[in-house]
Amino acid sequence: MVNSIKKYLKKIKKENKKINAILEVKEDAKAESTGKGRLKGKAIVVKANINVKGMKTSCASKVLENYTAPYDATVISRIKNEGGIIIGNCNMDEFACGWSGETSAFRPVQNPSAPGYITGGSSSGSAAAVAAGFCDMALGSDTGGSIRNPASHCGVVGVKPTYGSVSRYGLIDLSMSLDQIGPIAKSVEDAALLLSVIQGRDENDPITKKSPEINIRKIKEIPKNITLGVLDFDVSDEKIQSKVEDKIEEAVKKYGWKTKKVKIPNIDLAVATYYPLVYVEFFSGTRKLDGRRYGKKIEDAAGPEVLRRILGGSEITKAEHEGRYYNLALKVKKMISEDFAKAFKNVDCIVSPVTPVLPHKIGEKISVEEMYNYDKLTIPYNLYGNCALSLPAGDVKGVPVGMQIACDRFEDEKMLQIANAIEKL
Repeated sequence: MVNSIKKYLKKIKKENKKINAILEVKEDAKAESTGKGRLKGKAIVVKANINVKGMKTSCASKVLENYTAPYDATVISRIKNEGGIIIGNCNMDEFACGWSGETSAFRPVQNPSAPGYITGGSSSGSAAAVAAGFCDMALGSDTGGSIRNPASHCGVVGVKPTYGSVSRYGLIDLSMSLDQIGPIAKSVEDAALLLSVIQGRDENDPITKKSPEINIRKIKEIPKNITLGVLDFDVSDEKIQSKVEDKIEEAVKKYGWKTKKVKIPNIDLAVATYYPLVYVEFFSGTRKLDGRRYGKKIEDAAGPEVLRRILGGSEITKAEHEGRYYNLALKVKKMISEDFAKAFKNVDCIVSPVTPVLPHKIGEKISVEEMYNYDKLTIPYNLYGNCALSLPAGDVKGVPVGMQIACDRFEDEKMLQIANAIEKL
């Protein structure tokens, strides 16, 4: 166990200057492990918006660059209780405001699986760390695709659990109504193992519910009589769509599964619904970052993407007495949720690409429209609050492509079982 941790720490020291995935290394990590449990000896890194006692929870921002966490987040306590070893925390888009991994105050994260291309965000460092072999597993947070997007671009597995199944106590959130902490790993089985440890009711997070426990043994079984719902959605890059379709065809041929086209009537409204919710909730959540209690005043030290969202949230909040934005977004969110609830009655899961386009080169300028449409296949599942994951589906010209698999609320085990079967193809 000690040798394994030393191996990872040595690799980080040697290669992280190039990848820039890790912000802080915990050299004495092995001393904190119980040495027993389901995660015995597993090296885990954590997104820098999740509190690990004694480590800096900077959110990759100059605002909180000197803020040291005084306590462990619930997910961290559960990992440590099961023998997991936190060896470092990860770079990310600043305050999780980003989609590419480029908005960090501490330089962009490099993609180890596709050099020169963005990792995706906002859990950029977490996905890159797993892909680079810096750890066994990682934790990220997902507001609109922030785990699945970088997992897709880095060629690893990333899981957004059902909303309310994992405690967010100790998370510096972007949007309280959408955020969920989840695992990133090299395989479905490893991701499932970490999720099985961190999930469950927590009195410190009132939105958590007692959720069905994940049975790792059951996940390894090939499920029968599965109907794959194929999302009817226009994907810009046909090569990405083709990779996902190939996986679907393989699964149908090998396992005898069926397919059914799924159309979500209001899915085109998802992006326009998502941003007013995020802007208002982020603006509200950052009012405590006033420079008096801890850190610097956010308006004085944050980068342009963070400031854009604060300004947007401020303007929407001022206009909200007319109910034109936030309340309207809540109504449309309900409509989209009803669409998905109806769709999942007829299929076991819904599959699609994770992103509609391939990642762009680091530093490449893209339009505002392209930027906001980047997560249009992942955002809908944050609005509904169900579980969804990214599974490697191959590559296009050397750039990894992810297949998104989504199941209904609290059907995380079924989703992982289906994903594990497809992973074996």
